[in-house]
Amino acid sequence: MSGEADSYVLGAIALLTLCSLLTRAGYFLFGDHLPLTDPVRRALRYAPVAALTAIIVPDLLPWEAGASAIFDVKMLAAAVAVLIYWRTRSTIGLMVGGMCAYWAIAWLL
Repeated sequence: MSGEADSYVLGAIALLTLCSLLTRAGYFLFGDHLPLTDPVRRALRYAPVAALTAIIVPDLLPWEAGASAIFDVKMLAAAVAVLIYWRTRSTIGLMVGGMCAYWAIAWLL
């Protein structure tokens, strides 16, 4: 790489790091001066669930026009993980049980 390309890449990394730091730490830095209202606080409780759903659901469901439902190893393991969480309310149990179910189902099929 040339010196100009190196400085461009390093500059981009530095700016993205700064943006990430400011957006993630912004509330901790300025939270006392900008308090959140109760409706916003209630809405933010659902943000982790919404983000996790946005990551997992597209991987489980087919998104092609005219595609029928596909029940593969991932779908079955996700169903087992949900059942484990429903019974135990343990996030660690959900992750470990889902991965164990995935490996067991993949091994059996």
